[in-house]
Amino acid sequence: MHLHLTKPLVFLDLETTGTNVGNDRIVEICLFKVLVSNQTEVVTKRINPQMPIPYESSIIHGITDEMVALEPAFSDLAHFFNDFIGNADLAGYNSNKFDIPLLVEEFLRSGIDFDLKSRRLIDVQNIFHKMEPRTLKAAYKFYCSKDLVNAHTAEADTVATYEILLAQLDRYENVEYEDRDGEKSIPIQNNVKALHDFTFNSNWVDLVGHIAFDRNGKEVFNFGKHKGKAVSEVFKIEQTYYDWMMKSDFPLSTKKVITAIKLRDFNK
Repeated sequence: MHLHLTKPLVFLDLETTGTNVGNDRIVEICLFKVLVSNQTEVVTKRINPQMPIPYESSIIHGITDEMVALEPAFSDLAHFFNDFIGNADLAGYNSNKFDIPLLVEEFLRSGIDFDLKSRRLIDVQNIFHKMEPRTLKAAYKFYCSKDLVNAHTAEADTVATYEILLAQLDRYENVEYEDRDGEKSIPIQNNVKALHDFTFNSNWVDLVGHIAFDRNGKEVFNFGKHKGKAVSEVFKIEQTYYDWMMKSDFPLSTKKVITAIKLRDFNK
């Protein structure tokens, strides 16, 4: 199938130092331009973000500080990227929430006012989520081929979840799964430990992921200005940060975790 275009459409994807649009930077960019004729042009560039790439981000995209140390900064290529995109509309996966806002930030830092008003934006993830909703009702229909009656009542939802799990065990029996590191396994097995291991994020220290383990098993902040920094080190240098967290509306489970870390490390 060919795209019916009245002007070029550029698909974009960014690999970045993190997910904070205001603070993080691009480390790799791909611009895939589809012309009106449906011929394509592609540009892929590594970028020196001029800031350290957190280990947690390198795990995802495989790009380290050493790999971009000699690459140009975004500002060095900003006019090239702007010219390549031209007047094109933009498309991507989760691009409306992340890739496009971050790209605009990088252009603005480089002195280019990248105008979106005259462009149409296509987010393929939104099409996926709207056409294949990931709600309990949709899952029940997909796995059990039944309509969920009395949805959003506790008992109906709970029973439906039980039936969905049974259907998943049947559907994914002996089905291979490949994770982001390329490791393959058959994770959906009819035992609780296997299902726990597959569905529980063991990298989180607290229940909501505000505190996580780094590659060395050390507790680090997973949000805010200290993201990626060791919790105990931050509390030593900035003791008021602990007080701020305890007085803010963080979950009690998170406060319990940071208190345990503080008591453990400061009572040594």
